[in-house]
Amino acid sequence: MIFNAARAAALELLSPPFRAVFIKTLGLTLLALVALWFGLTSLVEWAAWPWLHGFLPGLPSWAGWLGGIIAAIGLAFGMALLIAPVTAVVAGLFLDDIAEVVERTDYPGDRPGRAMPALRSLVLSIRFLGIVIVGNIVALLLLLVPGINIAAFFLVNGYLLGREFFEFAAMRFRSEEEARALRRAYAGTVFLAGLLIAACLAVPLLNLLTPLFAAAMMVHLHKAISARDKAGLRSV
Repeated sequence: MIFNAARAAALELLSPPFRAVFIKTLGLTLLALVALWFGLTSLVEWAAWPWLHGFLPGLPSWAGWLGGIIAAIGLAFGMALLIAPVTAVVAGLFLDDIAEVVERTDYPGDRPGRAMPALRSLVLSIRFLGIVIVGNIVALLLLLVPGINIAAFFLVNGYLLGREFFEFAAMRFRSEEEARALRRAYAGTVFLAGLLIAACLAVPLLNLLTPLFAAAMMVHLHKAISARDKAGLRSV
């Protein structure tokens, strides 16, 4: 079930509708990072350098030029680290678009899901980002424990990512309480699917596509689980 859902989602990543959503997501991400870049550099020029010059009045003029270069390099490195998280937030605004494409293409005879309001999508995106950040902080702390290391990253993110993306797919057809109950009933299946998403998230560049892949895969997985749930089955 998980393999079939992942394969279907991977194949759909190459389709024109998915490419269009990815281009919009990446474009908005880059615009957000450029705006953040200019905001931070302006803040550094306005606040940091005058403070440093006042603290060390004997600094030569070239020290400001060198400090600007160092700050720019540091900010560039920080922006590179933020690409994936910011992409995840922006992609959250388009997850319903992805779900609608999957449902329309692969399940034309089924009742279409309900798109979440834009504000609700933004709230879920921010919550998703917060969960990922907290999860990774926990994972980093667990890295200090001998014998756990990288497994912590996959266990924490597998659970969190599986939960969030599955409930997103389920809430297009169910209430929030019903979506959570279904996820708990198939907790093992959802967790294994989350591990696959975490593996994609750990690969540079591929992590930019992870939110779209995860949304599509969980739509397929929710459809399969719903069918099995009606038949009274419990199987991965």
